[in-house]
Amino acid sequence: MNRLTRRIGDASALRPWVTIGAWVTALALVLPLAGLVGGSFVDDLVAPGSQSEKAMELLEDRFPEASGGSAVAVFAVPEGERIDRHRPAVEAAVDRIADVEHVATVTDPFTGGTISPDGRIGYVQVAFDVPPMKVDPRQIDALSDAIEPVRGDGVVAELGGDAVFINAETPTSGAEAAGLLSALVILVVAFGTIVAALVPVALALVAVAAGLGSIALLAHATEVSTAAPTIGAMIGLGVGIDYALFIVARCRENRAAGQDNSTALSNAMSSSGAAVLFAGGTVVVAMSALALTGLGFLTSIGLSTSLVVLFAVATALTLLPALLSLLGDRIHRGRRRFRGSRMRRFRKSESPESPEQTAWWRFAHRVSGRPWPYLLAGSAVLLALAIPALRMETGFPDAGNDATSTTHRRAYDLLAEGFGPGFNAPLLIVADLNSPGVDAEGIPELSRRIADDPGIASLGEPRFSTAGDTVVLPVLPTTAPADAATADTLGRVRGIIPDNVTVSGLTAMTDDLTRQLADTLPVFIAAIIVVSFLLLMLVFRSVAVPLKAAVMNLLSIGGAYGVVVAVFQWGWLGGLFNLHETMLIASPLPTIFFAVLFGLSMDYEVFLLSRVREEYDATGDPTESVARGMAVTGRVITSAALIMTVVFLSFVANPSPLVKMMGLGLATAIVLDATIVRMVLVPAAMALLGRAAWWLPRPLDRRLPRIAAESAEDMEGDDVAPPPEPTPAPTVRIS
Repeated sequence: MNRLTRRIGDASALRPWVTIGAWVTALALVLPLAGLVGGSFVDDLVAPGSQSEKAMELLEDRFPEASGGSAVAVFAVPEGERIDRHRPAVEAAVDRIADVEHVATVTDPFTGGTISPDGRIGYVQVAFDVPPMKVDPRQIDALSDAIEPVRGDGVVAELGGDAVFINAETPTSGAEAAGLLSALVILVVAFGTIVAALVPVALALVAVAAGLGSIALLAHATEVSTAAPTIGAMIGLGVGIDYALFIVARCRENRAAGQDNSTALSNAMSSSGAAVLFAGGTVVVAMSALALTGLGFLTSIGLSTSLVVLFAVATALTLLPALLSLLGDRIHRGRRRFRGSRMRRFRKSESPESPEQTAWWRFAHRVSGRPWPYLLAGSAVLLALAIPALRMETGFPDAGNDATSTTHRRAYDLLAEGFGPGFNAPLLIVADLNSPGVDAEGIPELSRRIADDPGIASLGEPRFSTAGDTVVLPVLPTTAPADAATADTLGRVRGIIPDNVTVSGLTAMTDDLTRQLADTLPVFIAAIIVVSFLLLMLVFRSVAVPLKAAVMNLLSIGGAYGVVVAVFQWGWLGGLFNLHETMLIASPLPTIFFAVLFGLSMDYEVFLLSRVREEYDATGDPTESVARGMAVTGRVITSAALIMTVVFLSFVANPSPLVKMMGLGLATAIVLDATIVRMVLVPAAMALLGRAAWWLPRPLDRRLPRIAAESAEDMEGDDVAPPPEPTPAPTVRIS
């Protein structure tokens, strides 16, 4: 692996303009093509094999007019007024809505009885002739244009319903730019020069741009979740900056040790470049494992994020060495000037510092001297943070969780106010009259039994298909979509219906998704842990190191889960994150979160332990190798963790509940991983393990392929210099 990344880096550095030209050409092709033929984003909320899926398939086959998506145009006037005073304007809007492409039927609120009891709120039910996931966003825009004139008449007009909520684009907050600016400040502090700080940010932007363009092209070929671009950008910015940071820091470290520019870069690509390749591969494996859930929207998020991460790795291994080769010593430009004693102190900081002079080295030895107290204390903190996760309640985000700046959230609130919270959680009872069970004569009795349930607010008239073989009963519960009582009502209804009757509708579909996610999560977690264990065992030739990494990653992930539950579900410190109400944890979050975080946590594990292994091979001292490994990576990994944290925290301002939760959870986990895990648990555990940390059974050692770092002797045949001996910490600045 080291030899491969060295050769890739050397080839890019020898032909920098060719490499840069190739990237410019790729962007010039991908971005315009994405704008021209890129698909729209949509959430496939069908749980394979679920009752709701069977119901939808039956309707699409026999009763297509009942399987289409629906939207609701809501009109409201101030307190004390009545909507019928604006009847001409509303009816004109109804006519315009009826002319929108793929709109099958429209109900008039004044003749259809869809006016609230106080006469203040009315709605227009819009039925499409295509399923809700296949409604084109352009049709939603056309509906918005159709109701716009009503607003000029002094009426509040909003769009809601399943088709609008499902096809709504994930909004952004603009705070991501602040996260990038904060990352740039951290890089300036870490490197001391503006040019060196700008390079990782520029590479991350290139990777994200190429990745988002590829995601748009992927959406042309298959269904891609609306959350995929945001999550891909979040992860891409973090890893893109970090991967470039690790290589640039190692290159500057080699320069500080006296190597010329080309040798320093080549050796950095051999060591840190290999770590970047492996770390990125781990993230890709973890994200691709989302396909194990069998859910289309999660699979699309995993594939989309993997694309962005692959571009981040590619830019770090090719574009970065090309830029560093062209910049040469100019990478140190933009350094601040100091006078007098400040200048002398600054120059002193430029001289190489031995690991023994760093606080990281001293703290590692302090922990190693008393490993048990530190190990128990650190574990206790993480376990305490994880306690709220034991009370986690999950549910699928609905329109009521979105920002009030969105039209579907405002429509949701108006409908709940005028017609009750259950209006936003419609269920669809579907009976297959060709199968054994209830027949046409038994539908009234079935309707009565369903209506008798205390969680049912109303039951509509049954609708029969043209062939008379399928019947649909619309049902409204008494509670909101994300309310736990609604899931209980759904369960009771499913318990009393015959075998040839199923329940569908968006509420039932999302409930089935939540249940399937809960069932597949243990298998998903086990698969990721096993694969990452095997990969780390291959790289570090050890059994204990990957086992330790898996356990500590689980601890940091559990702590982050607990913080998310405490903030979003319990409301602790909610005002700090601009939360005005508590909410259930988005059911896709635990699965997506585990995949992302396990991959990112392995990044720091790889970068730290690869240096620890270098030192152990050089000294044979397990305790000293950990201390020196922490000393030479401490400042860089801390800077990388700070960058990840500010980038992820910037997404907390995103209006999407799922993105907001992910931003806070990932930021929390990175902080825990970079402090308690890396500074306390790793040195304590490695001190207790001693030489056993690097033990691998000989039969296994002989059979496993070798992808770990090659020694200098292994590379004697290469046309480049071998990697340098362990060098001082990357905290130095080169003048």
